[in-house]
Formats: sequence, structure tokens, C-alpha cells
Amino acid sequence: MKARRVKGLDPDAPLASGARRIALVRLAELHSFDPAVRDPDEVEALHDMRIAAKRLRYILELTEPALGPAARAGGKQAKNLQGILGDIHDCDELLPLVRRHVRRLRRRDAAALREAAGPRARDVPPSAASSAPNLKLYRGLEALIAWTEARRDVLYRRFIAEWDKLERAGFRAEMERGLRDAATAVSPNANGAGPAAGR
Repeated sequence: MKARRVKGLDPDAPLASGARRIALVRLAELHSFDPAVRDPDEVEALHDMRIAAKRLRYILELTEPALGPAARAGGKQAKNLQGILGDIHDCDELLPLVRRHVRRLRRRDAAALREAAGPRARDVPPSAASSAPNLKLYRGLEALIAWTEARRDVLYRRFIAEWDKLERAGFRAEMERGLRDAATAVSPNANGAGPAAGR
């Protein structure tokens, strides 16, 4: 996912001013994935939201000394979301790999059973299935698929609960307010950086 462009950055402005602008764009980027992520099948949107959470987290962690408590709190929330979404993404990556492997094993077994039946066979008896070479592997792989699907469902519900909690708490508005307050608390001194005189 390509990051949203941050417009209006001034390299001569105080760090807090530029950091705030970047963080606000990253915050909006994170929220842009709602309502798409409310569909558990939106694998790509969930992955992109994880990347957006990571970008927001990193800018907040890097600029916490300039942006203060809002950055610290926001960074922790973004890290939490990134972690849950990362675990969901791991499941989304693992499931197709295991399913493809199972399909390969089934094709090999089908070929082995055809060959065992012989070139003149008119049918393959059901009892032949018990001699499939990879029969024992399926059990473990199917169990892995079932576990990963269950884990993914639980993680997704956890993510939605966390996201809804943040929404109810006004996370975005609180972050915007905290970042705005942090940026206005800093203005250039005689050296062009640092806290405003008299504060």
C-alpha cells in the first residue's frame, strides 16, 4: 500500500509542526479502512490497515519527545492494532500455503492410486483409498487448517472489539486534539527551535 502524501511540510518549521502534520495524515490513513475492515473477508484491507497502523506508530514513536503524551498514547494504540492485524495477516498467509500443499498431496495420491489400479482398470475400488501414500499427512494438515481458521476468527473478533473501543472513546478526535496542543506548545526561539520563550 502506497503511503498518502503529506503536503505542506516546511523543513524550516519546528519538529513538532512537521511531525504533527505527518501524524495527522497517517491517522486519517488508518481510519480510511473503516468500514472495509468490518468485513472479515477483506483480507487486503486488513493488511493495508496493518501497514497504516505501523506507519502511524513509527511517526509517533520517533517524534514522541516533540509531540508528548498524545504521541505516547497513540503509539501504544497503533502498536496494539498493528500486532493484532499482523497475527491475522499471518493466518491469511498460512492458510493458502497449507491448502495448496494438501492439493499437491491429493494429486500425488490420486496418481499413485491410478497407477496401482493398473493401466487396464475400469474403476478404482473405495478400499484403495486406505493405501494412499500421504493419507496420514492429511490429518495433521487438516487440523492445522482448522486451528488457523479458528485462530483467525478469534483474532478478527478481538480486532473489531479493540477498534470499536477506540472509536467509542473518540481515539481519532483525542489524537487530533493532543497533536494540535503539542504542536502549538512549541514555537521557534532565537535559535529557530525549542520551546517558546517564557514557557
